[in-house]
Amino acid sequence: MATPIVTPQLGVVEEIVVLEWLVANGAVVELGQPVVLVETEKTQTELEAPADGVVRIVVAAAEETLPIETVLGYVD
Repeated sequence: MATPIVTPQLGVVEEIVVLEWLVANGAVVELGQPVVLVETEKTQTELEAPADGVVRIVVAAAEETLPIETVLGYVD
């Protein structure tokens, strides 16, 4: 079953910018491994793999601005 990689709620921020995927589509990752770098108005943060598996990037491209709690991709 695929586990979503979701933009977290970061304070009062309403949207984030995907700066860079740190792993390629199809990469094998471990739980907690940084997979994508995102930016808000005030900070940059790495989002971690929510599970062990293979990254399937399906939604967000680099430099794309998205609302909070958006699915960026999946690990399955």
